[in-house]
Amino acid sequence: MGRTSDAKEKILSAAHSLIELHGYSALGVAEICKTAGVPKGSFYYFFESKEALALAVLDEQWAVQQSDWTRILNSDAEPLERLRQLFEETEAEQRAGQQSCGTVSGCMFGNLTLEMSNQTEAVRKHLQEIFDAQVEMVDSVITEALERGEVTVTDTREAARSVVAQLEGQVLFAKLYNNTSQLSALWTNCLALLGARRAQAPTDA
Repeated sequence: MGRTSDAKEKILSAAHSLIELHGYSALGVAEICKTAGVPKGSFYYFFESKEALALAVLDEQWAVQQSDWTRILNSDAEPLERLRQLFEETEAEQRAGQQSCGTVSGCMFGNLTLEMSNQTEAVRKHLQEIFDAQVEMVDSVITEALERGEVTVTDTREAARSVVAQLEGQVLFAKLYNNTSQLSALWTNCLALLGARRAQAPTDA
């Protein structure tokens, strides 16, 4: 059982790396298995298709990110401070990835949205669910900030969508220009989007 589970994890890990490097369309089963170091038959033992593998990779990636977002956005810090920490950790993650492989990898969800949303309905729907979950998490923080009189938005849901869209867009620019400094404007832009009542000076790292 352990060996079987290990083979599945190797396939998922290989697919994750290859999708980040080359995207989904260029991905082949033979290449996945070669990278994972498992026989080709192992792929179809675990996954009925490449699409099924993509959905599993998304699930695994979202489980990790959701855990991080929950830790940050449900902390005891003030609401706006939690949002700022989310941006700072996103920037740090992209910077670490760039230092590791030489390029900014961007966001897998955003990358696959651009590549696959009009091609594969199951993947498109799953990406919608992930982004909706992100918006809901940010919405709860903005609502709390509004109740404290720290922001002036009237529609917290739409404000949350704008914040998530800005985060995705800046990560996309960071990937396009291979420059994580594109992310430095996140916090200032967020305050403007939310109509923050008071300046939130960044903390020293």
